[in-house]
Amino acid sequence: MTAEGFLEGRRLQMARGVLLQCIMGGYPPAKFYGSDDGDLALVADPKQTHVLPWSDRPRALAICDAVELDGTPSPLSTRGQLKAVIARYAALGLAPVVATELEFFVFAANPDPHQPFVPPLGLDGRRELGHSAFSLSSNNGLRPFFDEVYRCMAALGLPRDTFMHEMGVSQFEINLLHGDALLLADQTFLFKHLLKEVALRHGLNVVCMAKPLAYTPGSSMHIHQSLVEIATGRNVFSDEQGRATERFDHFIGGLQACMADFTALFAPNVNSYQRLCHPYASPNNACWSQDNRAAGLRIPASAPVARRVENRLPGADCNPYLALAASLAAGLHGLERRLQPAPAVQGEFTVPEHLSLPCTLHAGLERLRRSALARELFGEVFIEGYVATKLLELSDFLDEITPWERRVLAAQA
Repeated sequence: MTAEGFLEGRRLQMARGVLLQCIMGGYPPAKFYGSDDGDLALVADPKQTHVLPWSDRPRALAICDAVELDGTPSPLSTRGQLKAVIARYAALGLAPVVATELEFFVFAANPDPHQPFVPPLGLDGRRELGHSAFSLSSNNGLRPFFDEVYRCMAALGLPRDTFMHEMGVSQFEINLLHGDALLLADQTFLFKHLLKEVALRHGLNVVCMAKPLAYTPGSSMHIHQSLVEIATGRNVFSDEQGRATERFDHFIGGLQACMADFTALFAPNVNSYQRLCHPYASPNNACWSQDNRAAGLRIPASAPVARRVENRLPGADCNPYLALAASLAAGLHGLERRLQPAPAVQGEFTVPEHLSLPCTLHAGLERLRRSALARELFGEVFIEGYVATKLLELSDFLDEITPWERRVLAAQA
């Protein structure tokens, strides 16, 4: 849209079906978004309209809410789903506080997708081999790229907390500062977009796949969550003596009750499960533990004022609005039903069967499709449409014959 049209308040409309467009570009049948495929209105959030600092000419991006033409929120909008969950907390006098940790890989350009990703050439003319976890070295030659990333983050008002080289080859992590759940979802979305755009300017390829390299740790988007009283700002997970409260237990209980049904919302792609089936630091379970990274729900070591629950299931490939909505809705379910969690686990442990999670996209979608709880929390229209879109993507993947099949199975009699 032209700047003049935007500033005049001209309404921007879009076909409803676009909200269910799959990643290959196609759509499920029109019955999932209204047989007429009528229009939605895109209503810009004035707090999330930004001039893009990486653009060579003036250009802006506005994050929008998708609303029906009668003004009601679209049930297909993931941002709308998150806003609805936040409103339910507000009705109880509570506000979620969240933070996201986003991991990502920075690769050289990859014009041929049949070839594996490789790290950029370092300043010494070599490619990183994976020995640089938590290193301060700038030998990878990415300093100019990250300098522009930091500059653009500041221009967009994205406050960063910590930055580190992660375990994988040319894998990095930037943590965003904790805050309001909708704000953090917007910031995470903007940050992922920023990474891609700045990388292109430097001839690089930022990849937010959950598992882009074999034999290498995948990329997560861990979600840290706590709840505060709106009136006082007090963290309700800790009492005056600094002990964990019943609400803390109920929140964990809700997550444990919902995570299996919601796995396909946290792990939305075939590749998501490549990360989860190699469980080091990517636990595919709904166990909870004090400071144990093998548990799907980890309670980081912290002062009582910062007591929080870290959901370690989501990958870097998830939709931040939907992942936050699902995690917070699960916690709210536990608060409302006063659910008690299973006993905490420590050290090496065996995952009980009732706390194991789906390990393929097909299994996750089938669990989601059959979930009365998911339909109650997100609505029939959203769950039916989401599953239909993801089944299209799964079917398209299964139409492919992979190099592994040709390499290993072709010689079989």
